[in-house]
Amino acid sequence: MICSFLDIDNKSCRKYLQRFERGGYTELFAPQLKPTRKFDDEAIKKAIFGLLHEPPSNNGINRTTRIMPDLSRVLRETGRPACSEVIRKITKAAGYRWRKARVVLTSSDPEYSKKLDRIRTILSGLCPDEGFFSIDEFGPFAVKMKPGRTLTAPGEQRIVPQWQKSRGCLILTAALELSGNQVTHFYSTNKNTTEMIRMMEVLIEQYRDRRKLYLSWDAASWHISKRLSEQVEAHNAVAAGGAEPIIETVPLPSGAQFLNVIESVFSGMARAIIHNSDYQTLDDAKTAINRYFEARNAHFRQHPRRAGKKIWGKEREPAAFSEANNCKDPRYR
Repeated sequence: MICSFLDIDNKSCRKYLQRFERGGYTELFAPQLKPTRKFDDEAIKKAIFGLLHEPPSNNGINRTTRIMPDLSRVLRETGRPACSEVIRKITKAAGYRWRKARVVLTSSDPEYSKKLDRIRTILSGLCPDEGFFSIDEFGPFAVKMKPGRTLTAPGEQRIVPQWQKSRGCLILTAALELSGNQVTHFYSTNKNTTEMIRMMEVLIEQYRDRRKLYLSWDAASWHISKRLSEQVEAHNAVAAGGAEPIIETVPLPSGAQFLNVIESVFSGMARAIIHNSDYQTLDDAKTAINRYFEARNAHFRQHPRRAGKKIWGKEREPAAFSEANNCKDPRYR
């Protein structure tokens, strides 16, 4: 009677009764999973991952990235048919995700490890009468209305004109002393050897009580010029008597601006006072930059510590030397 009413055969009816006797209605109405599910099939998994590890062109796909219909078609043609849902479940369970490739700066300097080890050795043994400076330039950048992220009310949209008349142009040359977390800066008209010599002279005057100053910068041509080397040698010959600190240059590997710690400070400054700005004159912009560094230097004079933590909560990377750092942020330069 039950079989006739439900339009099922005796075998199915006995199977349902046995399930009900084992676990009641809970087991009777529980979802039934097939013992041979495709997304548990090791052969299909192997075929999918083997396909993902090959370039699409190997399978006649005129694309640089994979899409589900293509994967399903190739699997079907190779005798391992699987629908898009099965492929999606297998790849997701294995941790595969759609991710966009990041563009990062990498160094091809053959002496990368050697230069990196030298910097680490100097920093690990830095004495109180020595100073290590990370030096670079910020800019040139035009003084005009700048875009950026702001807290806006519903229905409001801040607009920055694409074409604006520049109110002036700035190049900021700065040095970060790592042991005291102090920034020394001035404004330049160009990026050249003359400005690097000027920075060296400013640091010598400011840190006259130190025995030795290490100057570290990237491999830009004006940072490693012959004229600069001659100036350093001439100064050291005069300063050998101890009246002034000895200068030693510690260049970074070429193409390794991401190791330059001051880039992190520049990124924090840009977020704080450059983005969303609308300075009316060049002097207004300089005043804001000067106040930023004065406040920053005052903070670390009152709370002395080596550069090592995010400053003001705005800097992109800790101001500490690390080969894992990516201090230079293209969004803020």
